[in-house]
Amino acid sequence: MTQWERLQQLDTVYSQRAFDLYNGDEFPMDVRHYLAHWIEGQDWERASRDSSQAAFLFQVLLENLDNQFSRFAQERDSFLLQRNFRRYKQNFQKYQEEPYTLATIINWFLVKEKGILNDAELAQQVQTLQVQPAAMELESQRQVEKRLKDLKTKVEVMEHSIRCLEEQQDEFDFKYQTHRMDCELKKKQLEGLQKMLNAVDNCRRNFLSDISAILNAADVLCSALIDEELVEWKRRQQKSCIGAPDDTSLEHLEKWFTQIIECMFQLQMFLQKLDELVGKMTYENDPIPVQKPPLQSRVDTLLTHLIKSSFVVENQPSMPQGRGLLVLRTNVQFSVKVRLLYKVPELNHVMKVTVSVNKFRKFNVLGTLSKALNMAESMNGGMVADFRHLTLKDRKVGGGGKGINDVNIFSSLKTFSVKLEHSINFPTSSLPVVVISNSSQQQSAWASVLWFNMLCPDPENVKFFETSPAATWPQFGEMLSWQFLSCGKRCLHNDQLETLAIKLFGKQQSYDNCKISWTKFSKENLPDTNFTLWVWLDGILNLVKLYLSDLWSDGSIMGFVSKGKERLLLKKKQNGTFLLRFSESIKDGGITFSWVQYANDGTPSVHTVKPFTSTDLKQIALPDILCNFRIMVAENIPVNPLCYLYPNTPKDQAFGKYYSEKTEEENPYLKYLKTKLVFVSKE
Repeated sequence: MTQWERLQQLDTVYSQRAFDLYNGDEFPMDVRHYLAHWIEGQDWERASRDSSQAAFLFQVLLENLDNQFSRFAQERDSFLLQRNFRRYKQNFQKYQEEPYTLATIINWFLVKEKGILNDAELAQQVQTLQVQPAAMELESQRQVEKRLKDLKTKVEVMEHSIRCLEEQQDEFDFKYQTHRMDCELKKKQLEGLQKMLNAVDNCRRNFLSDISAILNAADVLCSALIDEELVEWKRRQQKSCIGAPDDTSLEHLEKWFTQIIECMFQLQMFLQKLDELVGKMTYENDPIPVQKPPLQSRVDTLLTHLIKSSFVVENQPSMPQGRGLLVLRTNVQFSVKVRLLYKVPELNHVMKVTVSVNKFRKFNVLGTLSKALNMAESMNGGMVADFRHLTLKDRKVGGGGKGINDVNIFSSLKTFSVKLEHSINFPTSSLPVVVISNSSQQQSAWASVLWFNMLCPDPENVKFFETSPAATWPQFGEMLSWQFLSCGKRCLHNDQLETLAIKLFGKQQSYDNCKISWTKFSKENLPDTNFTLWVWLDGILNLVKLYLSDLWSDGSIMGFVSKGKERLLLKKKQNGTFLLRFSESIKDGGITFSWVQYANDGTPSVHTVKPFTSTDLKQIALPDILCNFRIMVAENIPVNPLCYLYPNTPKDQAFGKYYSEKTEEENPYLKYLKTKLVFVSKE
């Protein structure tokens, strides 16, 4: 499959990037499409440097355009393409004297295409990572499926049994009524009726016993579904709110809840049918009046429990431009979506959902506070209510102080309730949210969200921070790794995590039993600094998200490495080898690079530049800094000392695709004299 064919099979987001790439006239998309095989079979990078090769490819390109023109001339419906290809050839004639310029243009487009394909492949890998369930989860799902299948089979059998019971009773009733018309019942007739009545009684008792057995099986299934599968999903959702790549889709749960609830409604119908049968005929020691009420109570209780449990928050509260989920700002719109996992078209637009805030803090909720559950607002036809334009307004009490000074405790729980058939009201709650009044509180608020959802599986524990537990290093390292996955599409690897562990706990054989407290994470300053661990890490995360996401995702940034290990690594490499690491001394995030340089006697020395901050990277992208960086040697001659990205990748191979000369804004076919901002350092 050609590169061009692969581009056409991409998702809309990435295929649109390909269309945007060919928006201009410098290299028409039609030419790229119809000559795809030939174009991709040529070495355009070499032709851009070799005039003779460029001239040869230029002539072959014109011949191919002529051939394609001739093909279109023979096709009745290709008049416009025929006309366009004649124009394309005329436009390309301007490169007759400089064919290498055209080769450079074509090579640039092919490189950009590869970049789009690489981005799409990486996104697919991240998506695959997110939806891979563990073996234990698959086994539990298989068990639920098996139990549910058994339950449905038993209910189907019961449907046949109730029909048989009704037929038996009707037959007895017919014969009984017929014999009553005789003045005297003969002994044999009485014996026959007694046998029939015994059979009806036995059938009723068996039917009631079967319903009891089905309810026992349903109890086990409900426990697995509500106390295990649903609890696991809620925990996965809680972790996904802080970046975990967990599967939070609801399709399995929705299918299971719908099927078991339908089974319970069928049992209700069977019990109602028993009432009808008793209304037609009853007798001494009839088991239905005695055994049916407790069974009815069990069915009603189970059904109510299932429907209440099936009402969940599908999308946790979030602001459109917020830092993360569960951080809300007063007077700023936020959204939240709820879903009923009992999916049945008859309930579409029937059940009303209302929004309220718990009384932990005084807030007014503004916006549309009541909506009907409906299928139109769901991608897969689920029963949802999507509240997109809600706002919290603080109600000042007493002194009326504005905002909150400390956001370590959660300020409110969003609660919802549904009314079903005017008889059942049931609530569901979002995870605790942190409500802030100023954007300066976002950093501290997000720290609270991270800590709570990392350690507390009980979403109703709003007093969590009064006695907050410490996090083990495996818990903390995993949470931190998720933050980098969210910001830069790449987790922290073991070496990076070990570097951070050494920074926090010193050198250890194992860090599994090491713990970090909430205070050490967000309150106490790091040694020899005026900022906390979280402030430092958050500054780096913002730097990655805003300026370094591509470099982080492709593994170019080593990131966390101690100065001692940095020197040890570089001194074993060839002259000009460099690596990128995060600064440990800059509060708002900084990145620096160090390289090895050998003296005339072969002695290696490692040099490091002053870290680059967001202020620097806003002006010049890091790849351009690396490309154009210079040091002044003794003769006042500027030299770029950076040759190989650690361990041995040529610099231009590692970063060439990111250089600004290759972007759409500065295409190589533009013949203007460019200017560059260059960082120069004295050696």
